[in-house]
Amino acid sequence: MIRQQQKSKAIDNALWLNFENRTTDKVYGVVQSIDHDYLIVPVDHPTVIGEAFEVLPTSYTSLSYDRIAEIFADRNPLWFWEELKGTLATLNGELLRFILAYDIPLEKLIRYSLSARGYDKEMRWVGFNKAKEIWLE
Repeated sequence: MIRQQQKSKAIDNALWLNFENRTTDKVYGVVQSIDHDYLIVPVDHPTVIGEAFEVLPTSYTSLSYDRIAEIFADRNPLWFWEELKGTLATLNGELLRFILAYDIPLEKLIRYSLSARGYDKEMRWVGFNKAKEIWLE
C-alpha cells in the first residue's frame, strides 16, 4: 500500500504501477483513505474489495499545462516524471524549438528506437526483425 497526499499524484503512481505490471495479474487502483489522503493498492486487496476506486485515465492526451506545472514543481516527484523533466530540461533549446517548428514525429522516433532494441511491448526479447514488425506497424 502506498500513501499519497495528492489525488493526481496517486493516480500517476497507480498508472505507472499498472504499466510496470502489465505482464502480470497485478492491477492497482486508488482509493481515498479515512485520513483524506489517497492509497495506491492492488484492486484485489482484501481491505478494499467493494471500495469505490478513482477512475484512472487511459492516456495523458488531455494533460493540461496547469497539471504539467504541478508535476514540474513537485519537490518529491515520481521517478518517471523526474526522468522526463530532466531529459527535457537538458535538451538544447534550439533542438526543442526545431522539433516544434517542424512537427518532428516524436512517437515515430521513439518507436524506431524501441524497435532497435529487439524487445516487444512487454519487454520480452523477440529479436530485431520481430521488434521492427511490432514497433513500426
